Amino acid sequence: MAQATKGTGDAALPYRVLARKYRPTDFTTLVGQEAMVRTLRNAIATGRIAHAFMLTGVRGVGKTTTARIIARALNCVGADGKGGPTVDPCGVCDNCKAITEDRHVDVIEMDAASRTGIDDVRELIEGVRYRPVSARYKVYIIDEVHMLSEKAFNALLKTLEEPPPHVKFLFATTEIRKVPVTVLSRCQRFDLKRVPLDVLVEHFGKISANEKVEISPEALALIARAADGSVRDGLSMLDQAIAHGGGVVDAAQVRDMLGLADRSRMLELFEKTMRGDAPAVVAALGEMHDSGADPVVVLQDMLELTHWVTRLKVAPEAAASSADSERAQGLAMAGKLSMASLTRAWTLLMKGLQETLAAPSPLRAAEMALIRLCYVADLPSPADAIKALQTGTGSTASTPSAAPPRGGNGGGGAAARLASQPVSAVGQPAEALPAPRSFTEVVALFETKREARLVNYLMHHVHEVRCEPGLIEFRPEPQAPPDLASRLSECLSRWTGRRWIASVSSDAGKPTLVAQKATKADGLRSQAEDNLLVQAIMKTFPGAKLDAVRRKGEQTSLVAGLTGPPGEEPPPAEDYPVDDDIPESEF
Repeated sequence: MAQATKGTGDAALPYRVLARKYRPTDFTTLVGQEAMVRTLRNAIATGRIAHAFMLTGVRGVGKTTTARIIARALNCVGADGKGGPTVDPCGVCDNCKAITEDRHVDVIEMDAASRTGIDDVRELIEGVRYRPVSARYKVYIIDEVHMLSEKAFNALLKTLEEPPPHVKFLFATTEIRKVPVTVLSRCQRFDLKRVPLDVLVEHFGKISANEKVEISPEALALIARAADGSVRDGLSMLDQAIAHGGGVVDAAQVRDMLGLADRSRMLELFEKTMRGDAPAVVAALGEMHDSGADPVVVLQDMLELTHWVTRLKVAPEAAASSADSERAQGLAMAGKLSMASLTRAWTLLMKGLQETLAAPSPLRAAEMALIRLCYVADLPSPADAIKALQTGTGSTASTPSAAPPRGGNGGGGAAARLASQPVSAVGQPAEALPAPRSFTEVVALFETKREARLVNYLMHHVHEVRCEPGLIEFRPEPQAPPDLASRLSECLSRWTGRRWIASVSSDAGKPTLVAQKATKADGLRSQAEDNLLVQAIMKTFPGAKLDAVRRKGEQTSLVAGLTGPPGEEPPPAEDYPVDDDIPESEF
């Protein structure tokens, strides 16, 4: 049964929801869109009225309402019936009344969500050529225009570009990216922004006063925050809160209605999570759930707090709009937490929110997300972890008898993974991982690891472009296998304990190692031939030949003379196959 409208003298009228009752009817009552209103006012006042408007924005910010106001402004004739287009419709003429009551024959509204086909647009185009019956302009309002089919859009293009002078098109959409560019280019576009939080609070406060409802400022703030910039969504929640509270609304009732957790409890939960106190976090989340808080909303609030604390860390003045107690607590957390911890918390909470939305048990998924955050929120960055492994500055590994870590400092069991030094099975320090610093050292490492085929390709068919710890750029010859870069990256990362990137370049690069070695060998031979002792030996033994020249103590290696390979003694060069002995099918 319809209820009587509270606060009005006419009890026979059926109850209208607040979103319809307080729908703006002119530009003066439109909330939060001052820039667009100023532009439209100037356009109408100067007669520079476009033939098509595209209104876009999130749901509930006033797109269709603005379209109806424009239709009234264009067709208003004033109280005396002699006026022209005006920025302030009179509201008393026949056109204004009919448009306000959605019954004007010359203002046609079409819902593109239910009428998406080309036949619907053809019907619209057929009516365009007829002049308006009683209004100044025939106005077509198409809501959710992005839902039209491709053929429907194409059929509309010509009419939209050159419509008759008595026709105006007003489009509204929440998905502007789905509207073809050819349509956008023919329209004057207005982006309706989300209504700011303080404007929503003030607007909802005025409506509550008109409805003779007692509502606390904190409850208004909660409703405005949940509205997320949408006036219609906020009014719907305000309507529900008034019914829930019976005319008196406080913050506790709004939290129960929306499934929100108390702000102070959320701050405590965030602080415990970032401190790594997993048992306390699980207990607090369970209490919130028992009190009616939605696990999805809890994670959303955690994301909001993470963003808020990060903003406080970057710009402390951002806390000026918060309550004194919240501001002090937020600034204290911003001072304690590092930027790496906050950004990592944001990433983990986003992933946890997605899992919670898809999980059969949201509470369990939210618990797992927060527990995971307890144990990894304060882990060092990958660069710091590798540095700790290489320099031995990390904490010592936990012994088998030690109690398992409880997640303190949000670091979980990081200490066990960041031991100061690798330890062998018998308790002796293990051999340090190789750390090649040049291309020749990289090839020497492959030689040490007995990767004969890869060494052969690196020696004969690879031109070094750039090489530094963690990075190799090279230009391969056609004889090199196509997956050489990925194999280099995988092997070096596994052997050195750090990430290596191997990439192919188009630059010429240096000569191959074989060519470099030959050049160096020729230089050594020339030096040897010029040596007086060698000349004396050659003279003493007629027919003797200078077979090979190597420096004293140089190892017999494929890269000997270029660098000395780290680690164990490499196998002799004759153990490796030459290039012609390697079948391409091996790769």
